[in-house]
Amino acid sequence: MARAHTRFVCQQCGAAYPRWAGRCEACGGWNSLVEETTQSASPRGLGGGKGKKLDVVGLAGTSAPLQRRIMGIAELDRVCGGGLVPGSALLVGGDPGIGKSTLLLQAMAALAAPQSGRSPAICLYISGEESLDQIRLRALRLGVAGTPVQLAAATSVRDIAASLDQRGGPEIVVVDSIQTLYLDSLDSAPGTVSQVRASAHELIRLAKERGFSLLLVGHVTKEGTIAGPRVLEHMVDTVLYFEGERGHQFRILRAVKNRFGPTDEIGVFEMTDRGLAEVPNPSALFLAERRGEVSGSAVFAGMEGTRPVLMEIQALVAPSPLGTPRRAVIGWDGNRLAMVLAVLDTRGGLAIGGSDIYLNVAGGLRIAEPAADLAVAAALISGATQQPVPADTVVFGEIGLSGEVRPVAQAEARLKEAGKLGFTAAWMPRRSSQARTRAPEGAPASIREIAHLGDLLARFDVTPGRAARRRAPR
Repeated sequence: MARAHTRFVCQQCGAAYPRWAGRCEACGGWNSLVEETTQSASPRGLGGGKGKKLDVVGLAGTSAPLQRRIMGIAELDRVCGGGLVPGSALLVGGDPGIGKSTLLLQAMAALAAPQSGRSPAICLYISGEESLDQIRLRALRLGVAGTPVQLAAATSVRDIAASLDQRGGPEIVVVDSIQTLYLDSLDSAPGTVSQVRASAHELIRLAKERGFSLLLVGHVTKEGTIAGPRVLEHMVDTVLYFEGERGHQFRILRAVKNRFGPTDEIGVFEMTDRGLAEVPNPSALFLAERRGEVSGSAVFAGMEGTRPVLMEIQALVAPSPLGTPRRAVIGWDGNRLAMVLAVLDTRGGLAIGGSDIYLNVAGGLRIAEPAADLAVAAALISGATQQPVPADTVVFGEIGLSGEVRPVAQAEARLKEAGKLGFTAAWMPRRSSQARTRAPEGAPASIREIAHLGDLLARFDVTPGRAARRRAPR
């Protein structure tokens, strides 16, 4: 007979303990253990019964391959790998108010509306946070109130499963959000680890049985990760993060896991009073407000997934009145900045370690690839010497600890994007002899190779200690 079993579960990592403790030993979180009661049966093992024999098929299969469903929002289709796969589960996470519900409601409206080349899909939007009237108000503001999207407000997984487990049901289902759902068989509050895990498991199992695409909205913690158990991200097929700064109108949809497409792909949107608008050419938009000959600024040719993106890196080097100089970094890794400063000081003789350093990636973007090292170094040298980087020049390259500049991947795609936007010069790592003779079509006409930081300092006519003396406080 089943009996009640009480345990304490960490709401950050899902670790379970027989008694309460102030600190989780698995993840180190404080005051994260919550009491949960579950019904557990006595262990019986496999017993004497026989299991059902598995049906084994070949890798080629006998059925036709699944056809993706195009959503009609090009940036969203790009991140998903070309559209939604029937029977797949997709998890969208992001900060509160970033636009997750807005994006998914626009996607449902585009899927439900008849368009040339494809038939409309039966779409169901289930909300556990808002009433139906509130969703209609948002749809009216977005201009999609006339589309045949079905709405429902529910939090019980049992009721939702009963509505979805039928023939002729919806083809696309959105659940906003997974943290509001609950199973009545579990004696714990909605949003706890047990409820999130069990609710997601039931919905994903049903989606794969019935063949509808499931889109789940997930809340994020203060650390920026999706709330609930980590196993939730393992259960779904695709995990998307919706990023952006409140002070900027740009929003970045980034794929961190995708079983049906590439990871690290991004889609760029602009938040307007009519919802989210696609940005097909983000490089031109991010550089629209850039001024010309300004010191401390460099244009970096980066890669976001398969898309080349040009962005502006700004650096300010100011005298420090304190004994410990300040370092403020937005959009880049602070540890990477410390490394570049140390290499500039030790290998290049640019003594700016005693100054306050402020580094910013304009437009609210965040750079994770090491190819931005050379652009950051150029912006720092420019800010320290008050000599601007030429306005028609893009910079990219990785810096090693010995001061050498290493090659980076997809250099041709970076050069083509720079040439497309009118840049006529590029500072980049040394290329092979074959790459020099076969320059990509549309690349900048002037390509200067930087093999060592000394070559970069020579572009600014800097000798060791010169910038430090020029920026020394009076």
